Amino acid sequence: MKSFNKSALGASGLLIASLAFAIVGCGSGTQTADSTTTTGSTTATSGTPEKLMGAGSTFVNPAMSKWAFEYNKKFPSVTIDYQSVGSGTGISQYKAGTVDFGASDAPLNDKDLADMPSPTLNIPVVSGAVVLSYNVPGLTADLKLSPDAVSGIFLGTIKNWNDPKITADNPGVTLPSTPITVCHRSDGSGTSFIFTNYLAAISPAWKSGPGIGKTVPWPAGLGGKGNDGVAGLITQTPGSLGYVELAYAVQKKLAFADIKDAVGDFVKPSVESTTAAVIGETEALKKDVRTSIVNSPAKGAYPICGFTYVLVSKGMKDANKAKALVDFLNWTQNDGQTMIADLQYAPLPKDLVDMNKASLDQVVAAAK
Repeated sequence: MKSFNKSALGASGLLIASLAFAIVGCGSGTQTADSTTTTGSTTATSGTPEKLMGAGSTFVNPAMSKWAFEYNKKFPSVTIDYQSVGSGTGISQYKAGTVDFGASDAPLNDKDLADMPSPTLNIPVVSGAVVLSYNVPGLTADLKLSPDAVSGIFLGTIKNWNDPKITADNPGVTLPSTPITVCHRSDGSGTSFIFTNYLAAISPAWKSGPGIGKTVPWPAGLGGKGNDGVAGLITQTPGSLGYVELAYAVQKKLAFADIKDAVGDFVKPSVESTTAAVIGETEALKKDVRTSIVNSPAKGAYPICGFTYVLVSKGMKDANKAKALVDFLNWTQNDGQTMIADLQYAPLPKDLVDMNKASLDQVVAAAK
């Protein structure tokens, strides 16, 4: 199994602590303060109590939980209640108007945007890695997987751990004949969207078969709800392999594979290799923040990365709530970005931060 250094275990401890504050208590929302505080380019007035409701991505939940707690400490009159229910459910709740913002690892495409009840923005707030975690008893070396091995496993054509395509990626490593149990998401999932984007990029058979989506017809395996559900399945199932967001793998102390990138190097998932993937696609992202960053040819880029997008309406009718939401999201672009590396997310580059702030200016202007 993959060994964990002190920094990884430290990140796990911080993550566990931050998850304890997934929902900030409503009582704190009744506190008031008389001051106005400036954070970076964000000015947040903490005098009027406001509760913001959000729902969606489990991928972003460790960061959102940390942000909700820290923001409420700084601005006690504002509480953020975020429900980690999966990207598909988050989009549905946002569309139905039962939450103030949604969060999805699958950005809304042009058709999705046209179906929304009001003009909607995709605001990327974090980037992170989707890792292939495994539970192979007796394996002591770090596992390496090539695109052919990954696609074969999830297509169901590679069925055992000692398959020649896997052993070829791991010379000198003894792999057992244990059957592989694939673990995937059972709910509408942005993590699945990122992972199936990768599979479609590396495998014509996947692209023309199960395809890309928040839900797809998985050829094989067991389904779990949320990143934590899949992580639980992997933990409980000897011989299993599944995809989860990096923070969950670190939290659960799961082993995870190095993946061969687009130029033929095996790359470890990390904050640094996620950052390399984002930087490698910056010019394309400046044209459209929905650009996929999977299988980047950039040097040192981990090939299975993506963003979580907060979905924000430009048609919010409550100007006070619109300002409170924009203040919070602008804070995530400033102070919030300094808090997420320990949670295994890559901070956004300045170009994306600047684009996000310009987009968020439209929300307040429309609500006036």
